[in-house]
Amino acid sequence: MRRYPAFDPPEYVNWTPDPEAMAAFKARVPQQLPDDETLLALYEGMLRNRLHDIALKRWVKQGVISKAWLGTGEEAVTVGNVHALRRGRGIGTAAAQGEAGDVIGPMIRNAGACHEMGMPVADLLKVYLGAPDSITKGRDLHTGDPARGVIPPISFVAALVPVFAGLALSFKLKKEARVAMTWVGDGARWTAEFHEGMNFAAVKALPLVVVLQDNQVALGTRKEAHSKAECADMAAGYGVDALSCDGNNVLDVYTTSLEAVSRCRAGRGPVLLTATTFRMGAHATHDEAEARAMFPPEVFAWWGRRDPIGTYETWLTETHGLGAATLARIEDRVVQEVEQAAETAQAGRKAATATEAEVLAGVHA
Repeated sequence: MRRYPAFDPPEYVNWTPDPEAMAAFKARVPQQLPDDETLLALYEGMLRNRLHDIALKRWVKQGVISKAWLGTGEEAVTVGNVHALRRGRGIGTAAAQGEAGDVIGPMIRNAGACHEMGMPVADLLKVYLGAPDSITKGRDLHTGDPARGVIPPISFVAALVPVFAGLALSFKLKKEARVAMTWVGDGARWTAEFHEGMNFAAVKALPLVVVLQDNQVALGTRKEAHSKAECADMAAGYGVDALSCDGNNVLDVYTTSLEAVSRCRAGRGPVLLTATTFRMGAHATHDEAEARAMFPPEVFAWWGRRDPIGTYETWLTETHGLGAATLARIEDRVVQEVEQAAETAQAGRKAATATEAEVLAGVHA
């Protein structure tokens, strides 16, 4: 993909395939590959995720917004997970007709999950602009669309685990072949909400996939400073299935997620899926200098060589045999989509300013 020196991590700007990184990528490619349509959809989803984040970072540099929470370098986790789900009718009175789909509860860093479940990119961007026609009425950056199966999170990571255990319980009681999926970070696995939700889901054998997105850092604390146990080892304490994948290899994430979802649909109970990745940016754009100082440069360099888009792109063209022109056409289309979404979001902000009554509506304390 095109690189953006003003917005990309420095390790991505002049990215070229690294033999060691590509060998590690190929070692985790499944023997049974999905069809080319799925392979290209995974590529398109990661591009959309990266370009959504670049649009936000551009707004920060332009002074349109003050800061943004990005998922740069972690796109494979989000996109690979979601593409393993059944995307269809969500929940609530606004849900469209058709086959019932699975439901997700993303963290703010999982914006890719929202657009890959069908939410327009403009809807994701405009929450940063305080749009009164967003689901949170301009009051919160966390967004979703229950009709598309996206439940909006709150800022407390892992708070959705018990909520999604409840959703999974409703699916089981109704005998619906649906799966609930939510994400937590390596730090949030120590919260009471994570423990209570996982334990309840385990006891009731609920169709819940919890993705433990191990990006090596909890806000501003390196993993070794807050954790002794390995992420994947925690599943044994709850008596649930544990699966692990390379979180920078979208094919490994997708295949492992398919297995997790299959086990849930078969009635085997919840799955704790650990995806090992790295936060190439900061907690948010306002503390990038601190985030870069937290790890030595060689750590960023090692993970930079494992850019999930660059490695997948290289595998698609050099190993799988898809033409670079095919990928370029997809990129052109996604670039246009995201640019149009940014324009739509800003135009909507100018056209729709919340009235006093709208600001107070739904406020009860």
